[in-house]
Amino acid sequence: MHILTNNDTMKSTIIATLIAGAAAFAPAPTTRTSTQVNAVWDDYAGGVDFKGGEFKFDPLGLSETYKPLVPFFREAEIRHGRTAMLAVTGFIVADFVRIPGDAYSFASVPKVADAHNILLEGPMHQLLLWISLWEIVIAYPAIKATMEGQREPGDFGFTMFAPKDEAGMKKKQLSELMNGRLAMMAIGGIATQSVQNGHGFPYL
Repeated sequence: MHILTNNDTMKSTIIATLIAGAAAFAPAPTTRTSTQVNAVWDDYAGGVDFKGGEFKFDPLGLSETYKPLVPFFREAEIRHGRTAMLAVTGFIVADFVRIPGDAYSFASVPKVADAHNILLEGPMHQLLLWISLWEIVIAYPAIKATMEGQREPGDFGFTMFAPKDEAGMKKKQLSELMNGRLAMMAIGGIATQSVQNGHGFPYL
């Protein structure tokens, strides 16, 4: 039979103390209720699917874990959606019509997917310059204002064709979000298909 010595007792005490100390700094278990998960949708549009049914998608709980950043998340979603909608339109149109100039002709750029590498020198540098200027002069101050609560995400003041009533505005905002989400998936598929099979529209 093993008899505990003072040394064994000391070791056991140290181990127990370390475990207790570690447990003290461990995060307390939390249970995310449906109310917590869906709370963000009370303030933001977009918690629906393409059929109009409820779809409050936040499987990682980012809206709760990083709650102060939710306005930035929405700003990013809107901006990526708008960019994707423009990209889809541009990708398809360029399969049929090109702007003037030999560098942009079908002979010089047979496929839209080839434009990036072929036009890397010159046009792509200009594109990078103008986008960078937009980000510095317009986008950064806009995001800062959003995070300070002075501006709604995605609002750049272009309201000439916007609905005048609140219900109509909410419908347009939801429409923009849904079309933007679809376009983000679409541009990925279009680019992948075009590169893989070398075909233009409809990229089959």
